Amino acid sequence: MRTTIDHTGPVVVADDLTVAYTTRPGATPAVDGVTLQVPAGGILGVVGEAGSGKSTLAAAIAGRLRRGTGPGPVIVGGSLTVLGHQVRDHGRRVREVMALEVGYLPQDAESSLTAHLTIAENVAEPIYDRDRRFDRLEAGGHVAALIDAVRLPLTVMERFPHELSRGQRQRVALAKALVLEPRLLVADEPTMGVDVLVRGHILGVLADLQRERAFSAVVIGHDLRELRSITDRVAVMHAGAIVGIGQMEQVLAEPTHDYVEALASLYPRHARL
Repeated sequence: MRTTIDHTGPVVVADDLTVAYTTRPGATPAVDGVTLQVPAGGILGVVGEAGSGKSTLAAAIAGRLRRGTGPGPVIVGGSLTVLGHQVRDHGRRVREVMALEVGYLPQDAESSLTAHLTIAENVAEPIYDRDRRFDRLEAGGHVAALIDAVRLPLTVMERFPHELSRGQRQRVALAKALVLEPRLLVADEPTMGVDVLVRGHILGVLADLQRERAFSAVVIGHDLRELRSITDRVAVMHAGAIVGIGQMEQVLAEPTHDYVEALASLYPRHARL
């Protein structure tokens, strides 16, 4: 479903990126002067306390920005390039391309599933949003392959979201985010609200799919041990800024900010191995 293109440069480049929910002078931005890169085929974990700006950063990278007078974040400073597209002040064409090339798994993604649609219909929804005349048999095969890939039995395809557990719905939402075979997945707290016994399984599925399909990913989390299971590269956010970025062990071993130092004390080296 996707044309193969050689992409060797970073898939995300943020340079002094500032994102706010209001353009009023003096208002505190949610993301304040962030600079980072995500390499092609790599996973960047982003960790931080509630209100640190990590979800706003995820929304910006996924292109979920304010349009016109509607709600949502807006880039007010710096630059953001995603898959070669300038995101700041982007027009309709760039939005359409990003909708195909960037998969977005928002917080509590399972609640975004449409209640009156079957699981198969939910996963296929982005296909028909793109092309109403897409071949139904081909779409069904693609959906079945993804349901299998997220480690769910094919029997769930004819069931409805309320008939599945929360962890199962979260995996369905992951399948939906990947159905257009995006080059980049942005997953915001993919295990939020999921039982602790299921979280590792969800992250394991995500990691397996990333290896098999070779997409890049930005994964937001709140537990460094969980993020460590899928990536060793992390960005630590505090009060809208990045206060540590790089290989996780190095970031924690050589903290450059009080918040990172506090994190390091919560996750001593023996507990991270």
